[in-house]
Amino acid sequence: MTRSENILGTMPMGRLIFTMSGPIMLSMLMQAVYNLVDSIYVARLGDDAFLALSYAYPIQTLLIAFCVGTGVAFSAVLSQRLGAKQMDQASSVVLHGGVLYFLCWLIFFLFGLLGADAYLRTCTDTPSVIAQGTAYLQVCCCLSFGVCTQFPCERILQSMGRPAGFMIIQGSGALLNIILDPILIFVFDMGVAGAAVATVIGQITGAVIGLFLVHGLREQFPISLRGQHLQPALLEELGRIAGPAILMQSLSSVMSFGLNTILRRVSETAVWVLGVYFKLQSFVFMPIFSVNNGLISIISFNYGARDRRRVSGAIRFGMLLAVGTGIIGCGLLILCASPLLRVCFNAGTQALALGIPALGLTALSFPVAAVNIILSSAFQSLGHSRYSLAISLLRYIVLLLPVALLLIYLRPASAFLCFLITEVGACLAALPMYRHVYRSKIAVL
Repeated sequence: MTRSENILGTMPMGRLIFTMSGPIMLSMLMQAVYNLVDSIYVARLGDDAFLALSYAYPIQTLLIAFCVGTGVAFSAVLSQRLGAKQMDQASSVVLHGGVLYFLCWLIFFLFGLLGADAYLRTCTDTPSVIAQGTAYLQVCCCLSFGVCTQFPCERILQSMGRPAGFMIIQGSGALLNIILDPILIFVFDMGVAGAAVATVIGQITGAVIGLFLVHGLREQFPISLRGQHLQPALLEELGRIAGPAILMQSLSSVMSFGLNTILRRVSETAVWVLGVYFKLQSFVFMPIFSVNNGLISIISFNYGARDRRRVSGAIRFGMLLAVGTGIIGCGLLILCASPLLRVCFNAGTQALALGIPALGLTALSFPVAAVNIILSSAFQSLGHSRYSLAISLLRYIVLLLPVALLLIYLRPASAFLCFLITEVGACLAALPMYRHVYRSKIAVL
């Protein structure tokens, strides 16, 4: 392969998918590890502390949704300007992206200051959970300028072809968080608030490192904000892309908040178990989403090159890899549910009685969910984003919440079966969509 050849069109498909997905997977797994370690330490403080974290989870994911959605627009517009060698306009994109991220921080700062306590009171009546959850959210939201600075730095580095910078930023923040967690939670006796402080210190550290790495690009991309001014047209361009992306990313927040509300009808122990599930499932879904992210570039490139064999091969190999990951994850969670709950989350008798079968039921959904995720990547790559949005809505809102509510009334012990039923329903909708896309887009190549 010569230097001028693009690996997306020449590298053997299996190796290519691993090459494209590997760095994304590593950075995602770093985040999963530090989220799990964070939860393990908090679980040592008691059930109320872990419940506070579980109720805070939808707001944390909503903050990330705003950052990721804004980053989609920021990356797309910045890469376009850089590709066209329009350096002044690229600097202007950095300014406008910074404005949007400042607004993200301001929104969550105000929520942390004024709305955290009210939000927790809608979730639970337990005073200890409300107090600890409020303290956690106030720190994470009011000091979220770290994560809101970290994200644009990562996107600039990616747009400049420096993917290693992404892992350095993520890894440094995660490592510092893991080190600080036990010190702040137990040594300084800060409790749940200590976990939040460790999180924001890690984020701020990642942001500082990100700014340093971006500064190191000054010869290739001399960012100059001198003479720049706000351009409504550019803000509109960024907002037009960011809006739908934020909406898509926010679905998981709505889903987790809705499930917390529904499961409270059973008990707060059920909410506790759901919090454990969200921490553990990331180790299965993050590799699958990494494959999904890598596939989008591969399928798009080879569709543009009108290479039906490589388009079909990418979808087929990605599907095998994702489903295989789902099956392995399913087996491991079923086998390890009891020791994970006992050792990592310090579960009591009631939590074990509910949690062990519940985690087994949720695990059954992993292979089917993998199919839906890979088909969604194919829809996005082939210009059918509305199909991808439809599947996401089915998986997160339209099917999941009504099914969970129905099971609560009919058979509470099987409430966690809602994930499998939902994924099967979404898959039955996705397969005819893919058949249509294959016939109209792939078969004619």
